[in-house]
Amino acid sequence: MSDLPAPTAPDRPARRRLGRSGVEVTPLALGTSGIAGLYTPVPEEQAYEAVRAALRRGIRHFDTAPHYGLGLAERRLGAVLRELPRDTYTVSTKVGRRLEPCDAGGDDLAHGFAVPATHRRVWDFSADGVRHGLEASLERLGLDRVDVVLLHDPDDHEEQAFREAYPALERLRSEGVVGAVGAGMNQTAMLTRFVRDTDVDVVLCANRHTLLDHGAATELLPAALDRGVSVLVGGVFNSGLLADPRPGVTYDYAAAPAALVERALRIKEAAERHGTSLRAAALAHSAAHPAVAAVLVGARSAAEVDDCADRFAEPVPDALWEDLRATGLL
Repeated sequence: MSDLPAPTAPDRPARRRLGRSGVEVTPLALGTSGIAGLYTPVPEEQAYEAVRAALRRGIRHFDTAPHYGLGLAERRLGAVLRELPRDTYTVSTKVGRRLEPCDAGGDDLAHGFAVPATHRRVWDFSADGVRHGLEASLERLGLDRVDVVLLHDPDDHEEQAFREAYPALERLRSEGVVGAVGAGMNQTAMLTRFVRDTDVDVVLCANRHTLLDHGAATELLPAALDRGVSVLVGGVFNSGLLADPRPGVTYDYAAAPAALVERALRIKEAAERHGTSLRAAALAHSAAHPAVAAVLVGARSAAEVDDCADRFAEPVPDALWEDLRATGLL
């Protein structure tokens, strides 16, 4: 794959700038935990086809991390992207978990990935950890640079993250090593602190700005808008429930409670009454806030990428939001 596939006109999105940086991203982006065997194995060629499908549909921003499949996501993503002109896409990766080789055997399903446990994760939000982690990511990706670096889940390492890791990111940005810096988490309180107390360009908020969880709307999104910080939204389907609500489906990486399954089914029924789909409504809701630069979808196949691109382009009538508010579902 040496040529960049040209998207068809309906799939050609505008790019949006991340904060005050020079990095621009497409409003629909691909997260790569899925292609790294999240929950179940993903064959190599299927992973490659998912990335190629994203490119074909006009997606030009890709989010990855060492955590995803013990480096497998970075290796698979890089195998496709490094064949393309470097200025035709943007990549974000993360620091805070270093990978160290180990010979424990078995798999990595305890951390959610169906891959051999060839490495172990080591939390490290030191300045050296940031630089070494980025160097290792670049080696796995096979790229000479990434566009965005995010601190990954510093929940239990808050003070070190602010005292050591964040200043290291600022230095990388000032040196021109990366274009934009920030943090990515499944909570909003610490992300709001990053927005208010530092000069981050962007934060990645997962699972907290969805049809079922409105936590980001209280403080994070208004603070980001006020400070000129961009927000990437991950987990728009709450890890599965808003994609296909049914008993046994996951919500925030665990079995969904029955009450939430019922709520999701009611939203789905409302969406269909208004001539649209639950997945389209989930994507539209997460993308609508003016602080949001892009939504990430974690597809694991070309078919899932195509479905997400189709649903992202699907019109969602204003009457649906009025209906959901009137019935207390939003």
